[in-house]
Amino acid sequence: MFKKVLEYAGEYRKTTYSAMVAMLIGMVMNVIPFLFIYQLIRPLLMRESVDAGYVIWRILAIAVCGILYAVFYVWGLSLSHRSAYHTLKNLRISLQGKLEKQPLGVIQEKGVGSIKKMFIDDIESIELLLAHALPEGIANLAVPALVFIAMFFVDWKLALLSLCSLPLGLAAMMAMYRAGTSKMGQYYAAAQKMNNTIVEYINGMEVVKVFNRDGESYHRFEKDVRGYRDFTLAWYKVCWPWMALYNSILPCVALFTLPIGAYLVLQGNSTLPDLALVLCMSFGVGAPLLRALGFMSTLPQINFKITTLEQMMSAPALQQTNNSFRGKNHNISFENVHFAYKEDEVLHGITLNVPEGSLTAFVGESGSGKSTLAKLLVHYYDVTGGSIRIGGQDIREMSIEALNNQISYVAQEQFLFNMSLMENIRLGKLDATDEEVMAAAEKAQCGEFLSRLENGIHTMAGDGGKQLSGGERQRISLARAILKNAPIVVLDEATAFMDPENEEKMNEAIAEVIKGKTVIVIAHRLYSIVGADQICVLENGKLSAVGTHQKLLESCPEYQKLWKAAEGSAQWKVSTAKGVENK
Repeated sequence: MFKKVLEYAGEYRKTTYSAMVAMLIGMVMNVIPFLFIYQLIRPLLMRESVDAGYVIWRILAIAVCGILYAVFYVWGLSLSHRSAYHTLKNLRISLQGKLEKQPLGVIQEKGVGSIKKMFIDDIESIELLLAHALPEGIANLAVPALVFIAMFFVDWKLALLSLCSLPLGLAAMMAMYRAGTSKMGQYYAAAQKMNNTIVEYINGMEVVKVFNRDGESYHRFEKDVRGYRDFTLAWYKVCWPWMALYNSILPCVALFTLPIGAYLVLQGNSTLPDLALVLCMSFGVGAPLLRALGFMSTLPQINFKITTLEQMMSAPALQQTNNSFRGKNHNISFENVHFAYKEDEVLHGITLNVPEGSLTAFVGESGSGKSTLAKLLVHYYDVTGGSIRIGGQDIREMSIEALNNQISYVAQEQFLFNMSLMENIRLGKLDATDEEVMAAAEKAQCGEFLSRLENGIHTMAGDGGKQLSGGERQRISLARAILKNAPIVVLDEATAFMDPENEEKMNEAIAEVIKGKTVIVIAHRLYSIVGADQICVLENGKLSAVGTHQKLLESCPEYQKLWKAAEGSAQWKVSTAKGVENK
């Protein structure tokens, strides 16, 4: 286990070893004073006279040892923490690199709470192992071991008595570990569930308030928080009695030595000075031994967390190469595409060709596979069967960067970073000039709302873009796509947040994005795609029909049903007297 963690230490592994040596020297300095105390006690026991110099020098030696202990121990802690935090940095960077290679869909399935816990809480807890358990634990364990060995050279009978308390203390400690380890998986599962619930509760606060679901939402929040609390307390309740027992027994190295050793002295089987020496030595090892064994309580947790981290990092990476885009053109072909979320297949052998420069629309009921098919094109996931090609090149045979350079993907909801709107747009082309960014914003019809902002395009977007409305965020995302100027454009419900007054401006912005491009549109509003070159009707993960609007109206029952529903919804209006009516 230590080897796994130290692999991430890199050049700072030597620093960890230096910390161990420094702390070991410090612990030796912490035990030696008890030998000087014995030298002060021995003349009293033997009724020997000593001068004042004898006493003063030993008192000074005890003081020097105390100073040296502090110096070496603090130095060792400084070295161990320096190594620990560099190791945590390397671990986070490694984890980030491996996560970036995984399919984006897989990353999102993990949940914000669990990823936050992994990057912050779980990795931070490894600091205890690196900065304390390794150097302090080894030093605190090595010195008592050396002292026990030395006891056998003094009097083997008294040394054995000093060891008698260890089996009892270790038995109590192992009982605690067994009780704790058996519930550790459930404990971390409860913590992860609570984290995800808290994140979801906070992110969904607006919806909860609007639909007056405070009670139900808070009940779930409270249930998971209480569940974590109750499980943790129940876990601790099992461990606490054993913890109290071993904390009482382990430091008492003299538990058997003092009474039985005194009897051996009275019987002439041991000498009084030897008993005094062994007792002094035992007083020096009790506390270090308890600290050393106390660090062992972290080892099962650390081992569990390292295993969990490795499992999360070992998820299959997205299939890609380092090749650049080598397609002959920008035709898109889906060849017998299958895809399954875990074990449930949601796309069943879809074969489709999207010609270069054409406008293709995906339509179908919710859950039919429209967005999934588009996300497979942008390599959100790997297909589980078949292939997707651009210009004849399989998207798995190019790097994700090369694919991203060919595609602008405008999703239903766009994330904005908490930086200026100009810098958010510039993400589409990092080397773009301010003039190019402003031009893209104008083409995306952002001018109207930018003029209302105090700082215009230099206004901060806020966390997740909260300073803007949903429609304004989508226009910023369209400006990104215009600035990127990729040959393929995928629009996933790009007008989802548009009100009727702004939809015309949004359509003008979309017209700028798709001009001269190969375009795939996913839309519920069928009126917006009647002029598409081809409309692909998906039904239960299968391609039901392909054709123009008129052709599908004549020959495809599924499309006829969708169109009828679209016509009906277009006639809805709000009545103050009766609510929503279908006129």
